[in-house]
Amino acid sequence: MSNAAEEDVRRIVADPLFGELVRRRARLAWTLTALMIFIYFGFILAIAYDKSLLSRSLDGGVTTLGIPVGIGVIFAAFALTGIYVARANSTFDDLTRKLRERVGA
Repeated sequence: MSNAAEEDVRRIVADPLFGELVRRRARLAWTLTALMIFIYFGFILAIAYDKSLLSRSLDGGVTTLGIPVGIGVIFAAFALTGIYVARANSTFDDLTRKLRERVGA
């Protein structure tokens, strides 16, 4: 890395706005991760400890409650990813733009 690039990195890392960006992004990422872990392991624990709950038929046919709940787990992953992307494209991009303007990078 050139000296100019190293100086840019030092200025960016030293800026308090960079610390705010890192903290806010990490907080959101850990919150969404914890939520997804809760959803996923809740589903797995329901299967493990109460098989009859998710094996109940929805309408007397072969489709059980576990099918839509499992699909819900998958959709939850997409939704949480969408939340992160929406926040990254708005709040985090704005902070990044402000940071670049402040440090001149």
